[in-house]
Amino acid sequence: MAILESIRKRTTVLILIIGLALFAFVISGVFKSDGFGGGKVGSSVAEVNGEDISIEDFRSKVETASRSYPPSFTSMQLVNMVYDQEVRKAILNQQFQDLGIDVESDQIIEFVKTSGYAQIPDFQDENGIFNEEVFKNAIADWRANDPLRYDAWLQDEKAIIEAAKERMYFNLIKGGVGATLAEGKFDYKLANDKVDMQFVRIPYVSIPDSTIEVSKEQIQAYIDDHKALFEQNVARDIRFVFFEEKPSATDESNVKAEITALLDDTVEYSQGSDSYDTVPGFRTTKDMVAFLDRHSDTKFDTIYKAKNELPSSVADTLMAMGVGEIYGPYKDGDYYKLSKVMGKKPNGTVKASHILISWAGAERVSPTVTRTKEEAEAKAKELLAEAKKEDAVFTALARDNSDGPSAPRGGDLGYFQEGIMADAFNDFCFNNAVGTIGLVETQFGYHIIKVDDKQDIIQVATLARELEPSEETINAIFTDATKFEMASMDSEPENFGDIARESSFTVRPVNKIGEMDENLPGLGAQRSVVQWAFNEDTNVGDIRRFNVTNGYAVVQLTKKYKKGLMSTEDASVMALPEIRKEIKAERIIAANKGKALETIASDNNVSLSTASAVTIKSPTLPGAGREALVVGTAFALDQGQTSNLIEGETGVFMVKVTKKEAAPEVDNFTTYANSLRSSAAARVNGAVYNALKDKAEIEDNRGIFY
Repeated sequence: MAILESIRKRTTVLILIIGLALFAFVISGVFKSDGFGGGKVGSSVAEVNGEDISIEDFRSKVETASRSYPPSFTSMQLVNMVYDQEVRKAILNQQFQDLGIDVESDQIIEFVKTSGYAQIPDFQDENGIFNEEVFKNAIADWRANDPLRYDAWLQDEKAIIEAAKERMYFNLIKGGVGATLAEGKFDYKLANDKVDMQFVRIPYVSIPDSTIEVSKEQIQAYIDDHKALFEQNVARDIRFVFFEEKPSATDESNVKAEITALLDDTVEYSQGSDSYDTVPGFRTTKDMVAFLDRHSDTKFDTIYKAKNELPSSVADTLMAMGVGEIYGPYKDGDYYKLSKVMGKKPNGTVKASHILISWAGAERVSPTVTRTKEEAEAKAKELLAEAKKEDAVFTALARDNSDGPSAPRGGDLGYFQEGIMADAFNDFCFNNAVGTIGLVETQFGYHIIKVDDKQDIIQVATLARELEPSEETINAIFTDATKFEMASMDSEPENFGDIARESSFTVRPVNKIGEMDENLPGLGAQRSVVQWAFNEDTNVGDIRRFNVTNGYAVVQLTKKYKKGLMSTEDASVMALPEIRKEIKAERIIAANKGKALETIASDNNVSLSTASAVTIKSPTLPGAGREALVVGTAFALDQGQTSNLIEGETGVFMVKVTKKEAAPEVDNFTTYANSLRSSAAARVNGAVYNALKDKAEIEDNRGIFY
């Protein structure tokens, strides 16, 4: 009561404090936003050419998408998929609005005719043709009497309208895509004009990289000349030490001891009877099902198994054991196991092939089979005689003649146990020796059967205990992670790796993480780590411990990348090989200038090569790969003419044209022009959208919300 009275006396003070706290919260929100209205970032997941994509609508669509995709889709995969859809919709809708593209109600019906609704029998006439009047009446009825179905239709209508606008828009563009007969002729000649040549190649690898010195100024100059190649998005580099919660050697020994103790009988005191009882162990138990239910992490599998169905590491051992014999304990993956052979069936599984000859009216017969039963029997007997010949190839006979689904596999049915096949088929396979070929009749037709192989099968009872880290091990791992985190934070940032190595911990780097990435190599889906790395308050060198799947990760942010051109250090990995190639080309050309083809080959210890029937469309040279510039140069030469030194992709070349063959004359190039037109039209949808997206100003705020 005294406490309550004290609170009552201070009510005014408490209200004032709470009010000030709320006011501070609101004010801070105002100043952190883009304006006094709350700011665009606070309400939009993206902005496309000044148009907001509402976070509320976006979240609703992500939720809807989550119900349409399997659980294997992660939350970020759904977010990114919906984001791409919404950006696409915004960009295209802006185009539709600018061009005045819209869809009227009569046009909607035309598009409905090509949708799933047109296939619903309720909307079709007696001839199976879509009836738009019936469809319109149905929608009116839904609106009046079935609001849920009407709402579903409205959503479908939106999708149909969007699809219709897209089709109209892209069809307008495709209408302007064409190809002239001259273009068709040019394309034909690119593919069919041919050249034979001799060439010599001095590969760039003939000059060691170590002999080429490249300065920062040269790298920067290369970047400036090839800016498009060195554009980068915002990214982060991190490194981490993963402390995995996995069983220790002591944990494994304890599990092995526990499972070994269950092998033999034990004596336990029974308080109820005031006596000692003998409890059967794995070796002597009469009720294996109950024993494994009580003591094992896996149940008793009563199915007989062939060798290839057993764990590969112990399959040979188990197959060689007799009934009642026990193997183990042994480690199999994440388990320690004891295995006991409970039963054995010699030749319990058979591998067979067959040729099925069915007749019209047989069970599961293909509609294409029209022969009578008598005709089927005659053909089956004929094939049986053929299959029994010494030089017969059963698989070929099956592929060419069988009516069964196994025909493409040469009639191979694989291994099967008793009771799987039809009775007559089953009896023939299990009652005859390997290699026997015979004829049986079932409800499916006549079967010419070949017994390919037989194997023993066994029934195995396995007592299994999963290897899991003990509480002591988990505590020790947590302690190690915490100590490492504290030691790293108390030292200079660059000492992170040294501290890890002193304790024999492995440091793993992950470079160029994108803002919307989710999966990190070595850690899996760890969105929280990515968000921390991109947080404005996280600085290079900062360290943080994360609870991750099966353990902990101590993570350090090592680098930040800004959007724009790469620095010389970052670009050097890409730029150095190209710069070295240019320098090597200059040296090779300078050393071989003015030399003849044969002299170049001799002086550089390379062979003189030939290439035949090379085309512009397939500019590949034997031993050199794709060399478009070299081949293009050869086509510009006359027969018998030799080129200058050419800077190719893999080396410096010199070519001599030995033969030029023009493409055969064609009367009309319409086919080639049409092919070009179709190819260009097929690329319109993707190419146009990508161009619009590249040009658009897109502000991506996903990282703030997800």
